[in-house]
Amino acid sequence: MDDEHEDKAKEHVEDSLEQVMDLIARHKLVESLVHKQDMPRHDLVESLVHKQNLTELTKKLDDLHPADVAYILEALPLEDRLLVWDLVKADRDGEILLEASDAVRETLIEAMDNRELVAAAASLDTDEIADLAPDLPKDVVQELMKSLDHAKRAQVESSLSYDEDSVGALMDYDFVTIRCDVTLETALRYLRRLGDLPEHTDKLFVVERDQILIGTLPLKRMLVHDPDAHVAAVMSDEPVTFHPSDDASDASQAFERYDLVTAPVVDANDRLVGRLTVDVVLDYIREETETDLLQAAGLREDEDLFTTVWKAAKNRWLWLGVNLVTALIASRVVGAFEGSIEKLAALAALMPIVAGMGGNSGNQTSTLVVRGFALGLINKDNAQRLLAKELGISVLNGAVWGGIMGVVAYLLYRGAPLGGVSAVALGGVMAAAMMLNLVVAALAGYFAPAIIDRFGRDPAFGSAVLTTFITDSMGFFIFLGLATVFLL
Repeated sequence: MDDEHEDKAKEHVEDSLEQVMDLIARHKLVESLVHKQDMPRHDLVESLVHKQNLTELTKKLDDLHPADVAYILEALPLEDRLLVWDLVKADRDGEILLEASDAVRETLIEAMDNRELVAAAASLDTDEIADLAPDLPKDVVQELMKSLDHAKRAQVESSLSYDEDSVGALMDYDFVTIRCDVTLETALRYLRRLGDLPEHTDKLFVVERDQILIGTLPLKRMLVHDPDAHVAAVMSDEPVTFHPSDDASDASQAFERYDLVTAPVVDANDRLVGRLTVDVVLDYIREETETDLLQAAGLREDEDLFTTVWKAAKNRWLWLGVNLVTALIASRVVGAFEGSIEKLAALAALMPIVAGMGGNSGNQTSTLVVRGFALGLINKDNAQRLLAKELGISVLNGAVWGGIMGVVAYLLYRGAPLGGVSAVALGGVMAAAMMLNLVVAALAGYFAPAIIDRFGRDPAFGSAVLTTFITDSMGFFIFLGLATVFLL
């Protein structure tokens, strides 16, 4: 059922995008035709047609969820994006800015003046303001902080003081607390008086004086227990809690492990300071996943699909330069064996197979290790066992696929002129090179992300590039070296 709902939601937003693009195209066509007409009071007619064409588009945008509007903005070229952005109602600007990707958000902010930005941010909750503030101009942030009341300003300043990858930067301050000495009936009356609960509220936080957290009260327990029972008798007195300085990645794993919807955030004295919610955690996981995918492809930052050629090119220079250097090194490895290749042309046809198999195997190991580091599963106690396992897999795969490729090489060249070289010997060299390079691939796939992690960087950052470079270079060197020693 969940997959069915996801498919329907995806179809809905894609249909909305098509409708918006169609309305924009019709608007441009009609405006172009009217602009070319020579008629009395031309400017008035053109203005009326302009407003009429955009009315339907405005209504369409008003009916969409902020996340859907952000999706549509990201899929539109810059000119059309700004046209749609101008039609969005001002009271929805803040929500949509939060939903947009960093790159798209930048273009939208550039199109807004300070007054609009302050108004958009001021309508948000404190944790959302803290999310948006780093992308706003400094003078806008200063003006925004002045417009907030003392309590809200203190909360925003507190959120901004934490590292962006910490729990403190993700937590919000909208939660419901209750004392432990009241009955469930009293607690229910209190909730009815509130009239509305913060989003994703699945439990109340039970506190003593000075907001000291002593437990949590799940709402479902309130409904199934005797209304005359006291909160202290029903509450959970060992809840999963976080500290503001905790790593957000660790917290996201805890949310997945314990199926959490919300969790309290406490300071060093167990004083309740905020809460973490599943929607924020999911957003963090999604952003981290997208960042890892970009970094694995050699992109340094989130890139707008319709950014300028110059900006996009600069974003891709780093790892293109690294790839160029590694390719030159690999070519020099091949160049060192030019004489061997001239004597036995079959080497030129077979050596890409060895390098390609090594690269694929190395990236499999690298992906597994990067995931292990991301989930905190790899430590000094199990690292050697993991490495031994990967080496064992590489030896087994090398024996199987190297043997198969050795037979294939023999069958391909058994009747071919090899300058006195035996096809059996060529197949044996092929099999040995394949096995050795798969062992090298396992080592590269493990140590490349491990070394990057040791330097405090994301293990996904460039690990695939480094692994491929090592397996390519060593694949050429091993195969051509063995052929030179044993065949020529």
